[in-house]
Amino acid sequence: MQAKTAPALPRETRDTLLILGSVALVLLPQVAYLPAWASALALCMLAWRLWMARQGQNLPGKWLLAALLALAIGATVLQFRSIVGPEAGVVLVVLLLVLKTLEMRARRDAMVIFFLGFFTLLTLFLQSQSLSMAVAMLLAVWGLLAALVNAHMPAGYPSLRQLLRTSGLLMLLGAPIMLVLFLSFPRFAPLWGLPVQPNQGSTGLSNDMTVGQVAELAQNRSVALRVRFDTPGQQPPPQRLLYFRGPVLSHFDGRHWSSSPDAWQTTLAPNSTLPASGLGNATGYEITLEPHQQRWLLTLDATVAQPEAAVRRLLPTTDLQWLTTRPITEVLRYQGQAYLHYAYGQQLSSYQRNRHLQLPQALNPRTATWAQELRAQHGNDDTAIIQAALTHLGNGGYTYTLKPGVITSAHTADEFWFDRQQGFCEHIASAFVVLMRAAGIPARIVTGYQGGERNPVDGLWTVRQSDAHAWAEVWLPNEGWIRIDPTTAVAPSRTEQLQRLTAPSTLLESTVDNVIGPAVLQRLRANWEAVNHRWNDWVLNYSRSNQNNLLRNLGLEHWKFTHIAAWLCAIALTVLLGFGVQRWRTQRMTDPWLRLMGQARQQLLQAGITHASHLGPRGLAQAAQAQWGDESRPLQQWLLQMEQWRYAPHSAQTPSLAALRRSYRALIWPRPRTP
Repeated sequence: MQAKTAPALPRETRDTLLILGSVALVLLPQVAYLPAWASALALCMLAWRLWMARQGQNLPGKWLLAALLALAIGATVLQFRSIVGPEAGVVLVVLLLVLKTLEMRARRDAMVIFFLGFFTLLTLFLQSQSLSMAVAMLLAVWGLLAALVNAHMPAGYPSLRQLLRTSGLLMLLGAPIMLVLFLSFPRFAPLWGLPVQPNQGSTGLSNDMTVGQVAELAQNRSVALRVRFDTPGQQPPPQRLLYFRGPVLSHFDGRHWSSSPDAWQTTLAPNSTLPASGLGNATGYEITLEPHQQRWLLTLDATVAQPEAAVRRLLPTTDLQWLTTRPITEVLRYQGQAYLHYAYGQQLSSYQRNRHLQLPQALNPRTATWAQELRAQHGNDDTAIIQAALTHLGNGGYTYTLKPGVITSAHTADEFWFDRQQGFCEHIASAFVVLMRAAGIPARIVTGYQGGERNPVDGLWTVRQSDAHAWAEVWLPNEGWIRIDPTTAVAPSRTEQLQRLTAPSTLLESTVDNVIGPAVLQRLRANWEAVNHRWNDWVLNYSRSNQNNLLRNLGLEHWKFTHIAAWLCAIALTVLLGFGVQRWRTQRMTDPWLRLMGQARQQLLQAGITHASHLGPRGLAQAAQAQWGDESRPLQQWLLQMEQWRYAPHSAQTPSLAALRRSYRALIWPRPRTP
């Protein structure tokens, strides 16, 4: 017995579902960046429209649409206090796109949805330019083009495979033009380099630190930066020496560490070097930094000379940092020379000394008492005091843990040293610096990343958010600032073997590990990260200097960007003019009656009359009668009038060709019968 096939959906329903599917492809990448209420509202309205299309329900009235519009605008204003700006604007565009589907009644409305969908896709560049985002956008563009092609085929019942094939061919035909424009168009600052809210930093590091903040990052496996070591004849430095310097924190109020007000004052001129000297050979490196919405670079300690970056200016600070003139909102690559052993800040003014001895009054009294005991025991030997504290950390039963618990007391150092005796790197570093300051040794906290893992596919070192770290710097007379990592005294494996604390696996993660295997997952991740880095290399980091190198290789090094732009415009105008001339010649050379009949035959072919290209007007009229009966009577009359105009003597009652053309545009074509 032959299985029954499900009846095909009506053409109008199928078209609506196709448009809603393309809109869903546009919305899915936005969900990760929209507020939760905006995502829920958009998905609910889209599901409601889908239900109406499936059930054949009437669309909502104008008053209900106006209420939904007011709700969208009001919620946006409550969220962002404005409807102006990148974030609020994106939310409104997404909601307006979904609202437009609720009043989609004509082909004109569908066209508005298509082009609003393309514009919504562009707003994704404000959030991310990663390879995964590019793939998601490519799929969404493919879906929109398929729906657009379907809208230009009003007759017949084109299959989804045919629509995808046609739209895919259009994308392939446009790819060479896109590639030429990408390679040759003058490189300007990208539109997605607009400023965003400062609380959207992706690294988790900021200009202050609260106890417990970095511990939350230990569960984040996303990439913070990638490093390539390229010093000829040298091996990459050992992992235990890979300290990537971020914000330096010297002001303490009892719980929060922050940068001093004058810490970011750049007293040195651009293109100069920091007041530090390298000991031994320099290690060359190249960093690809993920956007973190802050101004500071992550540099390998200690980068004395200015890194080479595709930004206008880099500014050195007095804390051995390098700053950009504006927040880093896109992937940034830079090269530097680092001295893993260095001398820095041998001279310390009385103001700087007092700043790095500052402690809040009446806090951590037990730590202060212990510090005085250490000072009385070791006298003026600061090195002995430091070593005594590190020995106490290593032998005192202290634990390095991901979950140290919430410290509710104002005496955070006392609670770590004498009560809990467990913590993450920021707890340990904070308590150590408080002890050093109480003992009269200038000290501060440095935050950043430590360690990394080498990708066996491309040889790059990947530093993740789980590598976020906090360590201490102490100042010793005649030696300057010295890095002390007290976490190593508690857990040597943290820096020696790069063993990271991890959260317990979820049920899904355990299932995937059991089905696929950790080794396979590791290889897949390594290959994906290698491909993603190539994307950063070839696409996101295609800068003006790279374009200049390309032009130089092509022998066009003397060309200016204005020349390139002028040539591109001239080529585009020439191509458009060529298409226009060809179209004009085709229209002039082709018989207008044959051209009009050709359009009618094409539509009849799509409507299901298989031999339409071989039939004359009367044969087509008979085929339409057989296919649709009296429903096609206006079409039959038009075809007989076309026959009369072509073959019968003209009289006053003979319609003109212009009138026949107008009648053709007004025809309502019968729907194809479903089997």
